[in-house]
Amino acid sequence: MGPLVISAAERAERRKQVEKRLQNEGMNGAVIFSPTSIFYLVGFHFIPTERPMALILKDGTATLYVPRLEHEHAEKVSDADAVRSYPEYPSEVHPLRRFADLLRELGLASVNIGVDADGYASSWGYRGPRLSQVMPEAKITPGLGQWIEEMRMCKSDAELALIRESCRWGNLAHVLLQRYSVAGAREIDISMRATAEATSAMIDTLGPIYRSAGSATSSAGFRGQIGANSALPHAVTINATLKPGDTLVTGAGADIYGYHSELERTMFVGEPNQEQRRFFDYMLLAQDLAISLIRPGIPCSAVEREMQRFYQENGITQYTRHHTGHNIGLQGHEMPFLDLGDETILAPGMLFTIEPGFYVEGLGGFRHSDTIVVTENGSESLTYYPRDLDSLICG
Repeated sequence: MGPLVISAAERAERRKQVEKRLQNEGMNGAVIFSPTSIFYLVGFHFIPTERPMALILKDGTATLYVPRLEHEHAEKVSDADAVRSYPEYPSEVHPLRRFADLLRELGLASVNIGVDADGYASSWGYRGPRLSQVMPEAKITPGLGQWIEEMRMCKSDAELALIRESCRWGNLAHVLLQRYSVAGAREIDISMRATAEATSAMIDTLGPIYRSAGSATSSAGFRGQIGANSALPHAVTINATLKPGDTLVTGAGADIYGYHSELERTMFVGEPNQEQRRFFDYMLLAQDLAISLIRPGIPCSAVEREMQRFYQENGITQYTRHHTGHNIGLQGHEMPFLDLGDETILAPGMLFTIEPGFYVEGLGGFRHSDTIVVTENGSESLTYYPRDLDSLICG
């Protein structure tokens, strides 16, 4: 068995799709700044620091523009036909001005260039001019980023194989998380132990076929959703100590060549009380309903509309905080979304997290999340951790 990766041939086909669309839209080339899109198209994963990087597509050729410190790295791991580099940021000549000179050299002066953004952006202290400022003679046309995001909506067989592998190791991490979730244990200790052991087992098992493009872990944790704090859907770690009666909302997954899955469960430290059982039952019914609704040919909004009807009929709308789910893959959240405002038609190969949740102040949060793929006739769950209440009592 070869490495768990996306083949160069598959990435080449992706680039062909982008270039075909460029031609159809009357564009002469493309500039891509997004690290995720660059990885998707040429297999180069990098840390987006203050040093700008970009990918140029023109006439079937891919050129990477990187800082000097990334030059050998880009040549070694990417599918780029050429790698061009600049000395450093900010340097005496700003890297984006050097980039404009490279575009002119490649024949992209005074033409229509499709871009995903009008310049590089990073939260690591980057400052610089817009691409349109350093290339005033060219027509800079935005929108390319959304095209690539749309390409990523339906996963190929190779992508699904990586996500299935992610599900396996996320499952192991969650098994360990639940095993160590006992009263008196600390949140961070439990998470670190489960993550370290699951990651070690993953690396030992997969050995040389494993490739990362990010965190290189199989992880599980609570992210602060412990006890009453679990009523905050996106809480942050609070270093809580587990107590009898706590509601726990968990999360687990694994990075397999940059691809991710999502497994979340609602658990309890010891026997849950009547109210905890009541909201757990509502949550499980809601997730069952959402999964049953997933099938090709319907808009995302239709799923959420049925979910809202379920909440209203049961008088629990006030406990909801978010839509039913989102696509997932190279990023934790990808388009489309199971939301009233998303009319994207479900199609085979689309992935969704199915995660309706209820959040009750003072009591806790109640949310499972499973990674589901749309099939020709319905859907298939790629995650398989137990969902029933009795299986999720800890300690």
